[in-house]
Amino acid sequence: MSATKPSKPANPDLERVVATTEASRASLAHRLNELATTAGLHTRYTHTSWANWITRGHNPQPEIRPLIAQVLAERLGRPVTLREIGLEADDSPESSIGLDFPRELPVAVQVATRLWSRVDRRTFLTGSAMAVGAYIVPLRRWLTLPADPRANSCSPEAFRRVGHSDVDELVAAAEDARRWDSRYGGGHWRTSAITACLKERAAPLLHGSYDDATGRRLFSATAQLARLAGWTAFDNGDQALAQRHYIQALRLARAAGDLPLGGYVVSCMALQASLRGFHSDAADMVDAAYHRTQHHASRRVRAFHKLIEARVWARAGNSRAAAAALSRSELLLDTAEHHTGDDPAWIDFFDHNRLAADAVEIHRDLGKPIEALTWNSLANAPIDAFGRSHALREAVIATCHLQGRNPDLDRALHHTHHVVTALTCIRSARTREYLDQVRLRLARWKYEPAVRHLEHRVRTELAA
Repeated sequence: MSATKPSKPANPDLERVVATTEASRASLAHRLNELATTAGLHTRYTHTSWANWITRGHNPQPEIRPLIAQVLAERLGRPVTLREIGLEADDSPESSIGLDFPRELPVAVQVATRLWSRVDRRTFLTGSAMAVGAYIVPLRRWLTLPADPRANSCSPEAFRRVGHSDVDELVAAAEDARRWDSRYGGGHWRTSAITACLKERAAPLLHGSYDDATGRRLFSATAQLARLAGWTAFDNGDQALAQRHYIQALRLARAAGDLPLGGYVVSCMALQASLRGFHSDAADMVDAAYHRTQHHASRRVRAFHKLIEARVWARAGNSRAAAAALSRSELLLDTAEHHTGDDPAWIDFFDHNRLAADAVEIHRDLGKPIEALTWNSLANAPIDAFGRSHALREAVIATCHLQGRNPDLDRALHHTHHVVTALTCIRSARTREYLDQVRLRLARWKYEPAVRHLEHRVRTELAA
């Protein structure tokens, strides 16, 4: 007789949360496979997989656990931790750092600075995925009260008095960081200076003493840096970290009483959510950003919201809604050109070149390659200043040439080689993901010498 294997304990925590969702295990498995595909994982989970995890003591792979929590969070409309569902990888107290959106400003400063003090640790949030449900409370609180009544600090423990020159230094650091990110990508060593700036320069100032006017400027400058930290983490593929930076940026924008900046942060959240597959949530976010700030934001800022809305609807496959949002964005941008002087510095990148570049991707996502290539002829941003944006657009153009009944392999390869060349200079997980999407489309021609040459370049030049 063969030895009987000891039975593994069931997972009652996971069973309880799954039951609360009132969803079938088959539907949960379907959504889990969708999220895994978006994250670059190839899975074939079924209702049986969920039964194995719940009643038979099987443990899902570590990289799948955050996605399981995400599936359940979507159903419940709130964050779900790994500890709550009995998947013990979430025992670290760091798992919830940065997700809070405190009502009280002093507590908000403590939450933000605690996050910044830990982001340079090698183990911080390793393998974690974003949970779109974690945006619910921050967004609701910002919509309810987008500006704190006071932004001064008179603590007797303050180490120093903060002045205008201190804030000017942070503003200059934010502008430098924006340029570095656009040129070199979110994973480049230059952009790592953003989190160092938050930890070493912004955090001590927030704990200083300042009057209301100086405090507003200080919180606005710090919110810009935090948003950039989120954007670079997002571009580098660190989705959970990006989410935390975005939440803290939104809270700091509220402290600054800066509604346009808060709306900008929310649109960045929406883009992240959409690119991870949460199109409905993303549409709600960007719609909230647009309507909450429409009487406060400049035309250029509102045009940006509409552009992000168009991108979200295109990803969702809603051609009519995407076209309407893009048209509204273009109209607002046209009128913005005649109202100079009222735009914040952080939106100066958004012009007709940027709109045209995003319109290329919008029409590619809608399966309209001819329209996409027409828009591409209008996108002429300087390559040296916007290296990552150029590489992303080259990847999008390559996929356009592979759409339709008569794909143009030569033109697709031409643009894909440009992406490979760009990735030898920039560090962007998002751009690499776009490249891999093109390569997946090229798989049908994998035995063609020209395609094999491209694959050789990827293996040898982008091996690191």
